[in-house]
Amino acid sequence: MSDVRFDGKTVIVTGAGGALGRTYSLMFASRGANVVVNDLGGSTQGEGASKSAADKVVEEIQTAGGTAVASYDSVTEMDNAQKIVQTALDTFGGVHALVNNAGILRDKSFAKMSEQDWDMVHKVHLRGAFCMTKAVWEHFREQSYGRVVNTSSAAGLYGNFGQANYSAAKMGLVGFGQTLALEGVKYDIKSNIVAPIARSRMTEELLPPEVLKMIEPETVAPLVGYLCSEECQESGQVFEVGAGRVFHVKLHRGAGFKSGAENGVASLEEIRDNWSKIMDLSELTAVNSLQESTMGFIQ
Repeated sequence: MSDVRFDGKTVIVTGAGGALGRTYSLMFASRGANVVVNDLGGSTQGEGASKSAADKVVEEIQTAGGTAVASYDSVTEMDNAQKIVQTALDTFGGVHALVNNAGILRDKSFAKMSEQDWDMVHKVHLRGAFCMTKAVWEHFREQSYGRVVNTSSAAGLYGNFGQANYSAAKMGLVGFGQTLALEGVKYDIKSNIVAPIARSRMTEELLPPEVLKMIEPETVAPLVGYLCSEECQESGQVFEVGAGRVFHVKLHRGAGFKSGAENGVASLEEIRDNWSKIMDLSELTAVNSLQESTMGFIQ
């Protein structure tokens, strides 16, 4: 079989100045893509700005013979998002894939978390993905082609102490990405979600060296590359990825419990007495859509 290539395609990668974003950008360029390397150049907490992070990645790509341009705009405002997309259009004549990778951390226990801690994390992760995707969406619709990858996290899928803000934003990106998949069907716009585990500025102080060696960003990039390719026809899917492993993640539910009441209104005691049935996950059914979820109640 032939190699997966991106010749003639333009990919925008946000948060592309380091770790995962840098690795994605290098990978796309090595496969023939034009890359818009977007990074505000701020701290992991969303403070400050610098052009050096994006510039270094562009220099790496160009030194290796690839094609890239830097973008330093924040993804959190629509005007800036449109400027980033316009950079792709003006420089390369089009845009074909978007990787929403930009993010920050403001970890605190919920008792100590401020409104600003909550709002800033949601602004970068969730609003940033909204602004960037909104800015490319009409271009994708007009050309009947596009690929979007949103970045979730295990913290979003399962929760994590001290990350109520981050976890909520990351789970929000799952619902966002799955809805985009439904609305993009008519236009060959594929939207998928990755939950990577990788060495980065955000994880280097949290994980031991022996684990960090296993989760270099290069172990995540191949999945993201494939999801952005013309060959990939999956959409609306969630994947955990890292350390050479890829897991497809799907919501399932147990056989459940149905009230014996004629009007379907169970008493509190009926719920209590059937709690073991409600919690039983020995018979699992995958739920693939809102429609399938609804049918489970009315059948």
